[in-house]
Amino acid sequence: MPNVSDAWTSWKKFTSARIALGRCGGSLPTREWLEFSLAHARAQDAVHLAININTICRQLEECKEKFLCVKSTANTRNEYLQSPDRGRKLSTADIDRLKQANTGDSFDLVVIIGDGLSAPAAEKHAVNLLNDLLPRLRDAGWSIAPVVMAEQARVAIQDDIGAALNVRLSLILLGERPGLSSPDSLGAYLTYDPKPGRNDAQRNCVSNIRPEGLPIREAAATLEYLLINAKQRRLSGVALKDGRSLDSFPPSSADKVRIV
Repeated sequence: MPNVSDAWTSWKKFTSARIALGRCGGSLPTREWLEFSLAHARAQDAVHLAININTICRQLEECKEKFLCVKSTANTRNEYLQSPDRGRKLSTADIDRLKQANTGDSFDLVVIIGDGLSAPAAEKHAVNLLNDLLPRLRDAGWSIAPVVMAEQARVAIQDDIGAALNVRLSLILLGERPGLSSPDSLGAYLTYDPKPGRNDAQRNCVSNIRPEGLPIREAAATLEYLLINAKQRRLSGVALKDGRSLDSFPPSSADKVRIV
């Protein structure tokens, strides 16, 4: 039976969403079904794969960034997925270790790299984003704590880490929940005055950081703006917005920025 194309097939070039798939009889064409199955498998793999700590550590060493490695209270990947709260808390031993590593210096920012729900996203994009962002902040006179590499991490772990290191702001970069066209999307969450008890309304998020979504350079510029304003205004979350005009973004990417 021949494949039948949809009238809006030409729209496919404008989006990676699954539109204009066509049909073969009463079903999808074989090609589209196989591509869907492959995307689903990639999304599942992204969630279950363990992060390669050595890969990220080598990347940080090449960039001459100091770093520390910590773990959440989730001991295994299954425990992390089945008990979300355990990924939000730093292990007691690592809290003590970070406090001991804190020499009394007052840092403006700590950046945390976590696996989240897509270890490939962190491995592919996190250090590249830091390479663009951190020089901007250092040129502006910011003091940056050593990068913290956190295993089995969810967003709120930045509160325990930030409090232990006594920083003004914490920024966590971690893999977002995969979509069927985005298994390697990185999210960035920043919090002013991080400490246990912070909630999601007190954070800002820049999402879908990847070449096919929000490019690294634009994500770094957005985070620089938000971090500087958070430090100056001493707040983050719903009270802090990206006040730049959309005219400052290239037309191809202005619609890809989401701040919550």
